[in-house]
Amino acid sequence: MLAVLVESVSSVESMTSFSGNPNPDELLRRLQELEDKNRKLEEDNLRLQGQSGEQSESPKSTPMEKEVDVAPIQEGDITLRRLVQRVAMILQAEKIVIMFYDREGGELIAIPPAYGVEDATLEKIRVRATQGVSGEVFRSAEPQIFHDATLDERTKKDMVALLHVHNGITVPLIIEKRDEENRVVERTTIGVLHAFNKRHGEDFNDEDVRLLERMARNVGSIIANLQLYREVVEEREELLQTFESLTSGLVLVSPEGRLSQMNATARAIFEIGTEAIGKPYAEVISNNDLLEFFAQGISGGDVPGIELNHMVGGSERIFAVQGAAVRSDEGRILGFVSILNDVTEQRNLDKMKSSFVAMASHELRTPLTAIKGFTSTLLMDDSFSKEEQREFLQIIEHECDRLRRLIDDLLNTARIEAGESLKPNYSRFNIEALLEKVVMVQTQASHKHKVFNQIHTDLPATIIGDEDKVDQILTNLLNNAIKYSPEGGDVVVHSWWDGGPELEIGVEDQGIGIPADHLDKVFEKFHRVNNEDNRKIYGTGLGLFLVKHLVDDVHLGKIWVESEVGKGSMFKFRIPIELDIEKAKELNQ
Repeated sequence: MLAVLVESVSSVESMTSFSGNPNPDELLRRLQELEDKNRKLEEDNLRLQGQSGEQSESPKSTPMEKEVDVAPIQEGDITLRRLVQRVAMILQAEKIVIMFYDREGGELIAIPPAYGVEDATLEKIRVRATQGVSGEVFRSAEPQIFHDATLDERTKKDMVALLHVHNGITVPLIIEKRDEENRVVERTTIGVLHAFNKRHGEDFNDEDVRLLERMARNVGSIIANLQLYREVVEEREELLQTFESLTSGLVLVSPEGRLSQMNATARAIFEIGTEAIGKPYAEVISNNDLLEFFAQGISGGDVPGIELNHMVGGSERIFAVQGAAVRSDEGRILGFVSILNDVTEQRNLDKMKSSFVAMASHELRTPLTAIKGFTSTLLMDDSFSKEEQREFLQIIEHECDRLRRLIDDLLNTARIEAGESLKPNYSRFNIEALLEKVVMVQTQASHKHKVFNQIHTDLPATIIGDEDKVDQILTNLLNNAIKYSPEGGDVVVHSWWDGGPELEIGVEDQGIGIPADHLDKVFEKFHRVNNEDNRKIYGTGLGLFLVKHLVDDVHLGKIWVESEVGKGSMFKFRIPIELDIEKAKELNQ
């Protein structure tokens, strides 16, 4: 099933984007390989476990001369332990030690299970693959027998004193790869097998060597398979965990209409747990569009991708859904796999960009129309008095300034997007004087509003910052306050200082206010609240985006908004009194 699922997800993945995720096609392909390895290892292990009973038979009559129990791969360690015990019983050995070759360290390392050796002692047994009788047998792949370990030069590096060894046999652990005709095509030595201390004071003989060699083939094969199995399981688990962590949702539906598989993202989308796996998808998923999509997919036809609107955690999300049939090698439909990508932010951005184009077109056209109209009037009629001409020229100048501000906003936004700074010019300046100047300028902007300062505490004489950028922050906030208070009212610049390291400033209006679900979005690029109250209030949606950059990045401060629909808004920001210029410059580079 997993093998054909790979091909299906591959075709789906080619139709959709997995931004920020590992490649699902590669993950599933690797999982298929691991499943194949698992099956092969299980088959080999079952065969080897059965053979170990046949090949371990000895001419000596012992109670252990019967077939080894066939155990599943999960009980491979138990099977190997039983086989080690069988070796000890048949050879009448006091100790059996398996040593596995560690390629990275170039050492032969004792591994469990052992017979007659405690685990704490076993952990200390290791020898270089070029030393001792262990290294000699490993390199030559020829068995060795020694009758007196204390006098044999070959055993000095094998820590025989630690094991209190008197005599023993060492044989290689060899893995044989055979072809279809059961001919050996490859032999690999993976370690050695020791039998130490013949019981009853006897000595090992050549018959014991031949018997241990025969049994070592089974021991080696089981060890190798167990090692591969552990590696495969670990890698498979790692891949499955990675697959679970994909931000794209995956759903696999069986031909019978049941949920065969869902990753964590898919379960979160539909707000269900793992208990849903195996249930009919129609009982778990209530979205009619997706139910129809699954039904068409199971039928085997080509299903075009859809966009799905679905409520997740109380808010509506948009998902791009692509799917493909899962087929066996014979072409039989085994299910239908679907990939769900959350494209909500992308769609919102597309809408904002479209809205921005419309707004920018209006914002550009309005001043250009005024400039063109008054210029043409002045050119066509020279009967206007100097006062009238001056009034027209002032209007033209005002509209040119408006046009320049719009172009500056666009250019500044592009520079911020490109990671470029707005080139701050830091200095020490009088903040109270700046507040008075900005308010005085904005007082002339509207006759319907009363714009004034309200200083709640004594302010510091000077602060360090970019005076022009602070001017831009306040001007933008005041412009917004006037713009979004179409019925007039008070526009107040508040300022507080508690003697600490930061100064707090707020711009309050009595305008239309901001809905609660937009409060955390007003500083996003192109974002505007679209409702009946402000549909005729035009803007690019860039002003607050720029203000946030000037506060957060240029002045290392913080800005936020408090608002209530119908009552007005208060934009507040905090900036340091003594700005760390070096830190600010480093951030803006």
